[in-house]
Formats: sequence, C-alpha cells, structure tokens
Amino acid sequence: MRRLLPILVLLGSVWSHAAGQAQNVSAPAPPQTASTAKTTSTAPPEDENTRKAKELVQQGIQALGGPAYLNIRDREQSGRGYVLHHGRQEGQGVLFWSFSQFPDKERVELTKERDVAELYVGDKGYEITYKGARPPEKKDLDDYLRQRHFSLDTVLRTWVNDPAVLFLFDGNAIAAEHSALQVTLINAKNESVTLYFDADTHLPVKKTFTWRDPVDRQKNVEEEIYDNYRQVSGVTVPYNVTRYFNGDMSHERFFFNVTINQGLDQAMFDPNSGYDPNKPAKKK
Repeated sequence: MRRLLPILVLLGSVWSHAAGQAQNVSAPAPPQTASTAKTTSTAPPEDENTRKAKELVQQGIQALGGPAYLNIRDREQSGRGYVLHHGRQEGQGVLFWSFSQFPDKERVELTKERDVAELYVGDKGYEITYKGARPPEKKDLDDYLRQRHFSLDTVLRTWVNDPAVLFLFDGNAIAAEHSALQVTLINAKNESVTLYFDADTHLPVKKTFTWRDPVDRQKNVEEEIYDNYRQVSGVTVPYNVTRYFNGDMSHERFFFNVTINQGLDQAMFDPNSGYDPNKPAKKK
C-alpha cells in the first residue's frame, strides 16, 4: 500500500486537474476574491497520522538530547566488535577506535596497535595499513555507504528535514522486548526506514530498512537494536548496538568509551597524511 501511495496521490491530483479543466470549459471561472485567493494559497493541513508520526520522531530526538544531539560535530568511540555467522560469534572480537566527523567522515582503527584503519570521506573509502592506503572492494564500500545513508543519525538529522519525506505512524509494536511506537519514513526515491521508539522513554530501540541486491535482485532486511543508553555531554548514547541481516544476528558492538565534540585531528581523515594514532593528536 505504501508503494502505491505516491501513485494514488498522483492519480488524485491528475483527476482533480482534469475535472477542473472540464468545469472551466462549461462555465467561466468566478472572479477570485481576497478570501478565495487566501484559501487556494494555503497548504492543506497534515492529517492526524502524519502529525502523530512527526511528533514521535521529535520526541525521540529530544530523548537523545535535543539540540545537544543535533549539534554533534564529532564523536569518538572505542569498544569491541563481533562479526557473527548465522547468529554465532566468530572469534574473540576485535578492538576498535572510531572517529566520526559529521556529516560524512569516519575513521575506524583496528587491532591493539591501531595499525590497520578503514577510512571513509564523502563517497570514497580507503584501507590503510603499513603498506599505505588503497581503495576497498566495491561491495565493501557500497555496504558502508548504504549503512551511512540509512543510519539513525542520517535519518534523524537529514531525512526528517526533507519536505519530500512522508511520515507514517504505524501504531504500537513490540521491538527488542520493549513496548514501542512505530514510525516509517519514506523519501522521494521510495526508500523507507522504520523506527521504533520506546513507549515510555521515547528513545529509539530499533531501526529497520530494506534494499534490493543489484546482482540477484533479492530483497534484504537490515535491523539495528539500540540498548544500554548512557549520558555523554548532554547526549543519550546507546553503548550496545546489534545488527541483524535477514533475521540473523550479524554484528555486535559494545562501546567502552564515548566522547563528543572534543575536536579531531584533521590529518586522520587524509589517507596520505601518514597519520599515526599513537602520537599525541592535534585537535581543532
């Protein structure tokens, strides 16, 4: 039904336009008065469903910190991550240090020595080792860019400000063992994200989106669960993030430490700078 909604709206507007043209042929249009001009220039009011959906999204943003959340410029996170196969952990996990500068820069350093890094700047990616920087596999870069496009931060800081995005309140739900309220956002490309907000705290507890594989054309469903929220510099941050792919748990991240708006050395986002994370950082 959601996929048909833009078509139905289009058909409705075309039908109204055609009906108006037919009416104009049979009789001249009445002169426009100041009151009718005011009426025709006023946008139609939002329906109750849309208002409810937008209200829930704004409550979620406020629960995350409101202006403090929306004004995050940079963020550092350290922790341990796990890759799972069919829901089972493989290995002991990997230590990581993540550095993000909004809207589109991220560096992730791996191993205890932090001598392996993944760097993303705009729509470009790099794998950095002692041999230098090289581009990642196309599939890996596409996966990362997709995750960023549908990330909770991107949805709550970018999608919600797009006037072309549709907001749909989907009602009550159970998400990650929480009583939740469900909202779906659909952009002009017919891409959709569904958010689940805790019914009591209003914090996001789950996010889902779907995409179609360009090779086999099969639809994939990705989910993220947010848990163990803590306060950091006025922002409410989930310290546990679990990702599911087509129903199977695929990744887990447990954060040890999070800092916000402390300034980052810009050299870390230059793949050819020779940046060394073990030297004192030059923050700005």
